[in-house]
Amino acid sequence: MSSKTELTAYENKSLLRFTTSGSVDDGKSTLIGRLLYETNCIFEDQFAAVERTSQRRGDKRVDLALLLDGLAAEREQGITIDVAYRYFTTAKRKFIIADTPGHEQYTRNMVTGASTSQLAIILIDARHGVVTQSRRHGFLISLLQIPHLVVAVNKMDLVDYSEAAFRRIVEDYTEFSQKLDIHDISFIPISALDGDNVTTRSPNMPWYDGHTLLHMLENVQVSADKNYVDFRFPVQNVLRPNLDFRGFSGNVTSGTIRVGEEIATLPSGKISRIKSIVTYDGELEEAFAGQAVTLTLEDEIDISRGDMIVRRNNLPHVGNEFDVNLCWLDEQPMNPRTHYLLKHTTQKVKAYISGIHYRINVNTLHRETTDHFALNEIGRVTIKSSRPLFFDSYRVNQGTGSFILIDPLSNHTVAAGMIRGQPRDVKSVTHTRHAESLRSANVHWEGGMISRQSWEQRNGHKAAVIWCTGLSGAGKSTVAKGLISALFARQCQVMMLDGDNVRHGLCGDLGFSDQDRSENIRRVGETARLFYEQGNIVICTFISPFHDDRGFVRSILPQGAFHEVYIKCDLSVCKRRDPKGLYRRAEAGEIKEFTGIDSPYEEPENAEVVVETDIDSVESIVAQLEAYLLERGIIS
Repeated sequence: MSSKTELTAYENKSLLRFTTSGSVDDGKSTLIGRLLYETNCIFEDQFAAVERTSQRRGDKRVDLALLLDGLAAEREQGITIDVAYRYFTTAKRKFIIADTPGHEQYTRNMVTGASTSQLAIILIDARHGVVTQSRRHGFLISLLQIPHLVVAVNKMDLVDYSEAAFRRIVEDYTEFSQKLDIHDISFIPISALDGDNVTTRSPNMPWYDGHTLLHMLENVQVSADKNYVDFRFPVQNVLRPNLDFRGFSGNVTSGTIRVGEEIATLPSGKISRIKSIVTYDGELEEAFAGQAVTLTLEDEIDISRGDMIVRRNNLPHVGNEFDVNLCWLDEQPMNPRTHYLLKHTTQKVKAYISGIHYRINVNTLHRETTDHFALNEIGRVTIKSSRPLFFDSYRVNQGTGSFILIDPLSNHTVAAGMIRGQPRDVKSVTHTRHAESLRSANVHWEGGMISRQSWEQRNGHKAAVIWCTGLSGAGKSTVAKGLISALFARQCQVMMLDGDNVRHGLCGDLGFSDQDRSENIRRVGETARLFYEQGNIVICTFISPFHDDRGFVRSILPQGAFHEVYIKCDLSVCKRRDPKGLYRRAEAGEIKEFTGIDSPYEEPENAEVVVETDIDSVESIVAQLEAYLLERGIIS
């Protein structure tokens, strides 16, 4: 076989990244040394040096662990402190091993080393059984969503290869793993020192009929663990080498994309198609997760670093508030009163920790109250960023569901986070009861003398609440006025509730804090319900930035009566419009808690209608809304 053919065969082998962990003296280094030795992946001079060291120490056999402990201090103590990456290959596959320390004080090292792994090996000493650190490592593997776990019960030679000892550990760890989010767990009895069941079947354990460790590593299916469904392409650079070429380079974080497919660009929401996929070696018809490529589009679209290209009908979440699992990596404790830099895909934004839910005792898995995290502590927090990010939950997509926090003064990486989703608090589960809790005492609802159905029959149309939500300057009032004119021409009974108008009277006592915004929408929702009951088509135009508040209005109306219309417009366009000068004043610090600047806007996830005022004309949008009302039988 020629050297070129051999190189091609090597490059085409699949790659498995795996991590090893365990308590002190469980034999991680010996196991990895055994794998390297048995697969002929160490040089003769390396083995000779290890052999000489073993002889000087009086060891009866060559200590293969010395192949791993590269630091003199580690060799002297016989322990592993830092994360070491080792590489070996077999006829079937290439491997990268992250050898992580087992000590509790090095939790951050394990999180770092295991963060890119597809499989984890936890070593358990057959003499000691399942110990606290075995459980802690299992929890961390579950937290990091490593899909495959191998529990290697080591030092079977020291318990006379007892099947009972092995079965006892299997039973104990299986019971514990029920608390974890791990669905593929295998157990293998081994002796790393002698090589039993590491690369070859052991004659000392005829009762074990499973595979060897190396067989499992070579054959575990990892391609299915990658997300090839959700195409996510964070833009790293814009390439413009000449006037005839404009491309967007980066790594395909997940999913696949083909030439000619329709895409959307975030945050602008502009639609186009893939014109070409360019690489150093030439153009491709299709790009996959993990590839570094340059995309060109059929249309000229303003895209910059930090933007994301996705499929039009497969969008990530967009938001600036996240519910996350956080691991604190810095020796300086967390300061919830300061800002950090949040690095997510190709974006770097200011962020702060807005709430600490609990700290997890990684040894007992119990939740503990705290007001900060210290080194190696893990827990659940809420984080707010200065501008929206495009993300998926870590469970679904690790590439867009993970981030790091950076101290802006020291430039140290202080934390690693895994996004659970957008936060939910007590409001989100009590909105359906909110109206009941705010009902005055000693009163009951008075039905009208004339039923809503009678009003609808007289008016010649059904009652409805059309709720227009969107950023300031998006065009909510303009669209609503156009729709009112069209409905008036149809002789419909229409009522408009506008955000500015209600604050002249009904809500004149409210400010713009999150609590006041929620109260504003509650009052408007109750008012809209009164008009609805008298047969009106009620058109409401409110920024209404929070999912929960819009959900509350929906909950107090009959099913099918609330119609959410998302008046969508890119923030940069809204700022350019700025009809009342509010953005300018907010950015100058004259207006606090202004939506889109220092207060979030939570985009509707399941709006009945989505229109885009920076793309379509008011006339076409009004026509689209009329068609929607006709289709639903609200007007005729």
